[in-house]
Amino acid sequence: MAGNNGSNTSNGTSDLQRAAPNVLGTPLEVCGTAPMTGFYRDGCCETGPQDRGRHVICAEVTAEFLAFTRQRGNDLSTPRPEYNFPGLRPGDRWCVCAARWQEALEAGVAPPVILAATHAAALQIVRLADLQAHAQDQGEVV
Repeated sequence: MAGNNGSNTSNGTSDLQRAAPNVLGTPLEVCGTAPMTGFYRDGCCETGPQDRGRHVICAEVTAEFLAFTRQRGNDLSTPRPEYNFPGLRPGDRWCVCAARWQEALEAGVAPPVILAATHAAALQIVRLADLQAHAQDQGEVV
């Protein structure tokens, strides 16, 4: 990162934040861009002080998870054009709240995760072993 001064990008994150580690200890990879995900809607599960929900787990949502989160008051299936949100369908990749993923795990409906695109901050709430047990990508922790 020679020459990196931590300047702000268009979404309010800094270049330093963009070098955030994933749960494997390597640079955070893109989670999804169709639909565009991430708290900052940049495709990555980055986080910052404004992200109170900690949208840091890259998940491939399932019908079961979408129904579960709808029952908890967060309908991710219904399009919300006023927020430029198309609504999610099973198979979409989305940055989900770590605490909601943990609740889904405990309820037996945790969706698969992409470890390389899951922010290390998820480990403050979720155990790495649980993420690995639901991983689509099997990376090694550095």
